[in-house]
Order: sequence, then C-alpha cells, then structure tokens
Amino acid sequence: MRQILIKNAVIVNENSQFEGDILIQGERIARIDKDISSDTAQVIDVQGSYVLPGIIDDQVHFREPGLTHKGNIASESRAAMAGGITTFMEQPNTNPQTTTIEKLEEKFVTASKSSFANYSFLFGGTNDNLEELKRLDKNACSGIKLFLGSSTGNMLVDNEVVIEKIFRSTEMVISTHCEDETTIRQNMATYVTKYGDDIPMECHPLIRSEEACYISSSKAIALAKKTGARLHVFHISTGKETALFRNDIPLKEKKITAEVCVHHLWFSDKDYASKGTRIKWNPAIKTELDRTQLWDALLDDRIDVIATDHAPHTSEEKNQLYTKAPSGGPLVQHALPAILEKYHEGVISLEKAVQKMCHNPAILFQIKERGYIREGYYADLVVVANSPWTVSKENIAYQCGWSPFEGTTFKSKISHTFVNGHLAYENGVFSQERNAHRLTFDR
Repeated sequence: MRQILIKNAVIVNENSQFEGDILIQGERIARIDKDISSDTAQVIDVQGSYVLPGIIDDQVHFREPGLTHKGNIASESRAAMAGGITTFMEQPNTNPQTTTIEKLEEKFVTASKSSFANYSFLFGGTNDNLEELKRLDKNACSGIKLFLGSSTGNMLVDNEVVIEKIFRSTEMVISTHCEDETTIRQNMATYVTKYGDDIPMECHPLIRSEEACYISSSKAIALAKKTGARLHVFHISTGKETALFRNDIPLKEKKITAEVCVHHLWFSDKDYASKGTRIKWNPAIKTELDRTQLWDALLDDRIDVIATDHAPHTSEEKNQLYTKAPSGGPLVQHALPAILEKYHEGVISLEKAVQKMCHNPAILFQIKERGYIREGYYADLVVVANSPWTVSKENIAYQCGWSPFEGTTFKSKISHTFVNGHLAYENGVFSQERNAHRLTFDR
C-alpha cells in the first residue's frame, strides 16, 4: 500500500496549531505525530509550511452538462486543486437542469470519469418536481437547492405553496438563493428606462438591492421556523441579513445556517469602477459597510461557511453591456489565497479560516470522514507556503482563462494538494491521475 510521509508541518486543525508529521497510508491518514520515520514511505518535507484539511466548497457551478464552453467538471475541479479545494458541491442549474433523479445520477457518472476532486451535487427544486424530490434518498447527494431569486439557468421557484411543501417534505439541507424577484424586476425596469441596456455597473447593487435580499432571506427563515426544515442560506451579501442568524448554539444544533462567499468578503461597490462586469454576481457585491458587517458575522459565528459560488463565463460573455453580461465569475483557484491574505492582514485567524472552509461544511452537510486532519479520515490535505505570487493569465487554471484577481499579489501559495492520499497538485504541476470519490454522508 502506497505511503507518503509529510514531515515538518505546522498542522492547523480543530482550533489549534502544532508542529508534526502526517503519515498517509493508501487513501487515509494513518498517523499524526512528531518525528515519524518510515523506511518505505515517500517523504515530502514541507519545511514549516502550514498543512490544512482540504477545503470543502459547498457551492460551485462547473457548467457540465450543456454549458461546457464556459468550463466543465474536469477543467474546474483541476483548477480547484491549485486552490487547495479537494471537495466540491455542484449546483443544479446546468442544461439540462438537475431536477430529476435520472439527471442527478448522470452527473455522478460524468464526475466519476472526469473529476479531480471529491464531488457531490445538489438536486434542484422547481415549481413542479415535488414528487420527484420526495423520491430522493437523503444520502444520495449533498442536498436540495432552491432558487428563490432567478439566476443563471432561470430555475426560479416562486410558488409559495410549493415552496412550503418542499420545506415540509425533506430531511435534507435545503440551500437557497434568496433575492426577491418582484423587487428586482421593479428596480430593473426603473434603470432600463433611464439607461437602456448600458446601465452603469455601479447600479447593480441598487437593482439587486439590500431590500431584495432581506425580503427573500427573511421569508425563507420564517418558513423554516414554521416547518422545522433544515435551511442553509447561500451567499449572504448584506449586513442587514446577518441579524437573522444565531451564534448562541453549536453548529450541530442549528436548523438555520448561513454562507458567505469570498467575493463578498473581498470586494465592495467601489470596485465596480475598475472591475466592471467581471465582479457582477448575484447577489450583488454591496457597500464597504456591508462587507465589514459580513466579516463581523463570520467571525462571531452567525455566518457558518465560506464558499466560492465559482461560476465561470467566457471573457466575451462578460464583456457585454450590463443587461447582456451574465452574473458570476471563477474563484476556486484563488479563494483560499484570498482568505489567507486576510489572515496576513490580521482579519481572521488560520484556525477560524479552517473552521469555516473545512470543518463547518463537513458538519453542516454531515459529510463522512472528511473536513478534518484525523487518523482514519481520508487524506484530503493542502500545504500552504508563505511564498508571494501574482495572479496572471499565465498561471490561471480556469478554462475561461481570466480571474477578477488578475494583478493581485498574494503572500501565501498552495504548494501541494492531496486528494484521498493522492498527490494531485505540486508546485504548479497537476497529476494526470484521478483519485476522487463521490461523497458519502452520515445521515
């Protein structure tokens, strides 16, 4: 059985840092200790670099099937390796949409042949697939996704009777995109009347406004409380929404949880002038105050998870007028370096970053034997070196070939990524072998 010995690591795990070695045997962590020796293992001396659990990204759009000119499971999971993301949960707004058990299993088959990272998928709820949703086994996939505001693929669920039935019909985590469609359409009509298609990007957070977000997320939370459903609100973007969530009980006891994405923690509306449609996301990036309040809620545990909402589009698609340019952007390669930059700035501790990007997604989705550095767990690991580098087209791994972080210099670099004990990425070089698994759950 293949053995790898990681020597001289600073291990960041379960709210602590300690120096030690990690022995990998086959796909799992066999031993964590100081001064481990082995005559048979391949030795990788990381020379005091940090070793973290592999990042679990609970929200990505890898565009397969049907939108593969933007990216696919192979290309984007490969890019994730360069960003230390070893596990992803992909969203249902592909073409065709993942709204039947048949289409869900087809995606699993595709991923089994092409993914470089561990994988699962969310099953899309619609206005008319409740009976199919009821047939879904609670361990089949990550959970249910409801678009309570329209986004790429137009999977809007707006029948309130159906929404309540969905909330009452599943034990699985229901993840929601919360923006009030009526508010957005009214705002859009106002700005189209004023500007036509060439609406200034600075108007995006006024169209997809704080009010639109709060109306929708507060309604979803009220319904979850009414029905007892397990609700996870994706990509919170406003400070006002953070007051809707609790931090006075452990995550395992929470029935209502929240996620924030890297772009909402990094950018603000002041960046639209220089970045334009490249930072056009739904929900919109909002004010500096919103960004500060999101950080506050993340650090005091009202917000539970950091994710990417990785959603690549081609440059040609993004470089259109406001009403034509799609929302979304590529992030899996640069999410961890961006959060580590905030560690260097003193905004967040490494332990807290690991909690939000590794431990908490594993707890929230009840993922089996991942998200921690523990003996017996799968060896999903990322090695982080303090080695400055600058994002450029030459080192971007996304199929779409661009990043909103182009020109940004990060102080930390991903040097090694292990997936189930396999060295999948090392100093800019990708392994051509795949050793990814379908996620399993303890439910």
